[in-house]
Parts: sequence; structure tokens; C-alpha cells
Amino acid sequence: MSSSVTLRQFWTQLSPAGRWLLSTVAVQTLGRGLTLPFTVIYLHEVRGFSLDLAGALMAFIAIVALLVTGPGGALTDRVGARRVLLFSTTSQLVGCAVLAFATTPVVAAIAMAFLGINFGMSWPAFNALIAAVTSGEMRQQYFGINFALVNLGIGVGGVIGGIYADVSQPHTFTIIFLADAASMLVPIALLLGPLRRVTGHHRAPEDADAASGSYLAILRDPAVVGMTALTFIAVFVGYGQLEAGFPAYARQVGEVSTRVIGFSFAVNTAVIVLLQFLVLRRIAGHRRTRVMLVMCAIWALSYVVLGATGIVPGPLAAAGVLTFMGLFALGETMMQPTIPAITNDMAPDHLRGRYNAVNAGAFQAGAIGGPLFAGFVLDRGWSTAYIAILVVGCGVIAALALVVERLIPPTVNGMPEDPVLTADPASGDRAPQGHP
Repeated sequence: MSSSVTLRQFWTQLSPAGRWLLSTVAVQTLGRGLTLPFTVIYLHEVRGFSLDLAGALMAFIAIVALLVTGPGGALTDRVGARRVLLFSTTSQLVGCAVLAFATTPVVAAIAMAFLGINFGMSWPAFNALIAAVTSGEMRQQYFGINFALVNLGIGVGGVIGGIYADVSQPHTFTIIFLADAASMLVPIALLLGPLRRVTGHHRAPEDADAASGSYLAILRDPAVVGMTALTFIAVFVGYGQLEAGFPAYARQVGEVSTRVIGFSFAVNTAVIVLLQFLVLRRIAGHRRTRVMLVMCAIWALSYVVLGATGIVPGPLAAAGVLTFMGLFALGETMMQPTIPAITNDMAPDHLRGRYNAVNAGAFQAGAIGGPLFAGFVLDRGWSTAYIAILVVGCGVIAALALVVERLIPPTVNGMPEDPVLTADPASGDRAPQGHP
């Protein structure tokens, strides 16, 4: 696919299964957006749980997700991505429905466990299913557009939830959680209907060594280790700060209002939705690792801008916070299509679930470690060190990208396959054959 492809051309070139799968994203993330920004508020202000308990329950989702990611990846390879996705999506439905009526911590914890199962198992299964219906440059385009739709759905859902939910009327929260549960019926119906023949299941080659499919064997591959380290640091430096370190720094050091912080997340969503496809067109045909170098430079600049909010007056600090989030979002549009595409292009078909599970585990570990780091550093008032470490972290991501570049084939790195050379019998030279 050339870099001049339009959105209409992308949609036309997608297989029917690819279109159905992409169509599920905006609907189910719209439901997720209804509740995601308000879950802690619901637990604390509506159900009366302490903030500590509410925070612990939210962390429990990540813990369960981390525990089930490995088994989820193995199960994806064993029974197929579609079946695992059906199970995980049903878990999300059950979790949201239980949470809608959770009045005790035990019931809330049960609900969070179901949500964690979905978060941990759906990632490798969904990515493996995407890989089953796409290939080559189309796969990178798909991952990027999928990311934009996720942000659009969550952003619109968040606006609707913010308008409708009212802590003085507890039933409004019950309704938005039930709406979140109901939104899962759409992907379930499509997986049972139009997508029922897309299993995402591949048998291992007859000559494949059984031991080569273990997680230990996969992690012996230097390229996998490099991508795992890169993903962990990228999430630790990036997403791990977005919901914890960034708001804390903006409030305590930049001294901006909560309204400005809230608006900055709207800027983030807008930049991703508006620019993702444009970015996809610009990066098509380029080495994915080099795209990540550009991402690192943009993220480093964004953190320098965030750091400057601590030394400028109020209005300029507010502008700096919004600029930071816009730059960060631009970097996201480069990260999200590339890392999943490399992961799935390097994975053998029959091990794609496990490869995605390794990548998902690195992501989840970074998302857990990032906030812990931010809380430790900022609680001690080390704001300058906080920014400096994040900028250095961007440099580490760049270094890892260059290491990975040397470990993966050019085709996995997004470059077109070289033409096959054959001998010219008349001249004794070798002439290119294959694609013109």
C-alpha cells in the first residue's frame, strides 16, 4: 500500500471480515468511555468507599490483567483468537453489569476481576485477530486507525457520561455501567455472526519443535527481548505518566486548574482522531524503528514543554500543558501503528497469541511502574529530576529502537520485500524478478 492511500481506499481494500472487526471498535469503546473517567468517582462518592480502597480496586484490574495475559496468549494460539475474544468480551459485560449494582467492596472486587480478565486476555486475542485479516502495510494502517477509533469512542463516551452522570442521583451511574455492558453485545453478535469463520487459529508446522512455542523459548529471541524492553520503557515514560504523573505535575508544579487538565485530555483525543490517518500516510513505506525515533524526539520535546510550565506564569503554564498534550498525542500516533505491527509481523502465525501476550505484559508492567515512579519522585518534590528522567527515558527508547532495527528483517520493519534475483542466461548477470 502506498503512502498516498486515502481512507476510502483503505476501507475498500479491507476484507469484509476486516471491516466488521473494525466496526466493533467505536461502539464498544463508546460504552467504555461512558464509565472509564468516572469509575473512581462512582466507587468513592456514590458507593461510599474510601479513596484508598477505590484506588486499590482500580489497581486490582491491572493486577488481574497481568496474571491472565500469559495464559490468554497461550489459549489464543491453542483454540483461536475469536473464541478467546468472545470469552473476554463476555467477561467485560459481566463485570460492568456487576459493578452497576456493587454496594460492597467484595462485590466490586468481583466485578473488577472480570474487567481485568477482559483487559488481559482481549489484547493478545484482538491483535492476533487483526493480524489474521490483514497483512503488510495494511496491517500497520489498521492498527493506527483502530487506535484513532478507540480514542474517538472513549472521548465521545466520556462527554456523554460527564453530561449524564450525577453523583446526587446514583441511578445515573447504574445506567451508564449497564450501557457499557450492553455495548459489549455488539462485538459478541459480530463474533458469533459475520466473523464466525475468522478463527485466528493456525496449526503449528509439522516440523516445528514443541518447545519452541514456550514463552521461555520466545524470550530467548533477541528481537523479542528488544521489543519487550522498548515497549516497557515507552509505556513507563509515556502512558504510565499520562494518568498519574502528568496531572500531578501540572497541578503541583505548573499550578494549573483541573479544568485545564481536563481540557488537555480533550486536546489529546482531538489530535489523535484528526491526525492519525495523516500520520499513517506519511510513515507508510518507512522503517518503523525510524518512525519511533521521531516519536522519541517529539515526546522529549513535550516533556521539556511540560517542565517549562513550572517556571512560567499561570496563563503560559496552561498553554504549556495543552501544548504538551498535543505533542504527546502526535507521538502516540506514531507509536500505536508501529509496535503492534512489528510484533505481529515477527511472530509465526501459530504463536501470534503468545507474541502479543509478551508485548501486552510489557505494556501492563510499564503502566503499573510508571505511576509508582511518578508518585515516589513528585511526592518528594523532585520535579526537575522527574522531567529529566523522562527526557532521558525518551533517549533510551530511541537507543532500543536502533537495537531492534538490527535484529529484525527489513520486511518486519515495514520495508517492501526485495525483488528476487535470477540469472539472465544471455548475459550471465542476475536480473530482478517479481514485483515491477
